[in-house]
Amino acid sequence: MNPYPYSGKLALVTGASSGIGKAYAQALAARGCHVVIAARSEEKLKALADEINRRHGVHVYALSCDLSQAGAPRELAESIAERGLTVDILINNAGVGTYGRFEEIDSELEQKEMMLNTAALVDLTHHFLPGMLERKDGIVVNVASMAAFMPCAYSAVYGATKAFVLSFSEALWAETRGRGVRVLTLCPGATDTSFFDAVGTRDMAAGSALSTPEKVVQAGFRGIDKGSSYIVDGRGNHLAAQLGRFLPRSSVAKIMERLSRPKKH
Repeated sequence: MNPYPYSGKLALVTGASSGIGKAYAQALAARGCHVVIAARSEEKLKALADEINRRHGVHVYALSCDLSQAGAPRELAESIAERGLTVDILINNAGVGTYGRFEEIDSELEQKEMMLNTAALVDLTHHFLPGMLERKDGIVVNVASMAAFMPCAYSAVYGATKAFVLSFSEALWAETRGRGVRVLTLCPGATDTSFFDAVGTRDMAAGSALSTPEKVVQAGFRGIDKGSSYIVDGRGNHLAAQLGRFLPRSSVAKIMERLSRPKKH
């Protein structure tokens, strides 16, 4: 596949106030994209918008929203449309995790986790993919995780949501082939972001070395240029993701349980 022409396009990046989303917004702007950045923190978004505009001279629109709330994806799409904007690139990056024994995790937190990681992602894709297909031009990147490839003890709901993202996105990749739109599932391993601070522990990383948001984003660009259905950041992570092909699923689940088991601090 030929490299995608980013200059002059408009990208929507969710979860853009920090981590992978922030790195994606900066990298897209560096390639000449105008960007809509969306997250809960209005203050962080405005600071990022000023920084991107100052460094790259592109248009930046900061839209504060909580995509874990019902109806929020539609409201975000309407807010973008009211500004007369057309989204060419959708980076569904917003996500959250929970960690611990399933029976001890707050049910309401996991309901929000499912809403944000899966329902909002699907809803935003519904809003913007049809226009891309009509124009025969566009990109959808859905950020999943290494967790998508294996059952994840102590982060069971998180792993299940990311498995959903991988399956959903690969199906869209197959549906949209040859229609001008590139769909990619980006699967980072453990990454040095505020994600683990929000979760409350790094035990969820299962002892993995941390990548950087910038490396994850560059993997995303490579995946788009190759026309891949998914890409895993890091060779070691890629090899680990294939475990399920060679071992019984029960064995993989047991391995992950041992690696992810909460440590005594």
